[in-house]
Amino acid sequence: MSAVQDPGLALPVTPSFRLDGRRALVTGAGRGLGVAIAAALADAGAQVHLIARTATDVEAVAAAIEARGGYAKAALIDVTDLNQVRAALGSMAPFDILVNNAGTNRPKPMIEATQADFAAIFDLNVRAAYFVSQAVVGGMIADGRGGSIINISSQMGLVGAPNRTLYCASKHALEGLTKAMAVELAANGIRVNTIAPTFVETPMTRPYLEDPAFSRDVLSKIKLGRLGRVEDLMGAVVYLASDASALVTGTALVVDGGWTAD
Repeated sequence: MSAVQDPGLALPVTPSFRLDGRRALVTGAGRGLGVAIAAALADAGAQVHLIARTATDVEAVAAAIEARGGYAKAALIDVTDLNQVRAALGSMAPFDILVNNAGTNRPKPMIEATQADFAAIFDLNVRAAYFVSQAVVGGMIADGRGGSIINISSQMGLVGAPNRTLYCASKHALEGLTKAMAVELAANGIRVNTIAPTFVETPMTRPYLEDPAFSRDVLSKIKLGRLGRVEDLMGAVVYLASDASALVTGTALVVDGGWTAD
């Protein structure tokens, strides 16, 4: 005997992952993860504005996105130059989505790290993320539009590792900044989260991963048994940018193949 269906049952509707009509800003968008992030947001319907320090790189990405049917505009901006950031972003219309992706690393033993290494890593990984966010948040609040800020962190923002004291410190700082921003900006309808990937094959990581011993050590810690690919971040960034994550703020979406699971 079949169960009687209730014709009056109203099923909930899955929130949309679409980003049509929303304006997104992606830093470090000229290569690596930034390219995949920008493409993912454009594929979901966002109007994507790409910034990076190398004009040829970011212009090529914008052209490729538009050739695929998306909307993309490129701008040459050095996010470590705060006067340039304020001037450039101040002249743009408010954004709904910000992805702070620009970052760097200088792996070396702690006793060999220099003040220049410290400044380079923290200027890009923390200082730039803070002040780009400040500029974008000002527009979000003034326009009353709310929004989503996504900081690209790392599994190294949750754990430690040899030869990465500065990088780990910068990413732990970014995780803390994200939580504090999420608490402060929640009243304005602005959500702030991080994506924390494992080692992903990009131009920045490739030289290290070409060392067989280093690569073996990395793979031994990734429970799923493979390196990350830029495509592994694309769904994560669309989720955090969209209404599908409307109640998600102040947290890390860890895409690490199980590295931090034990």
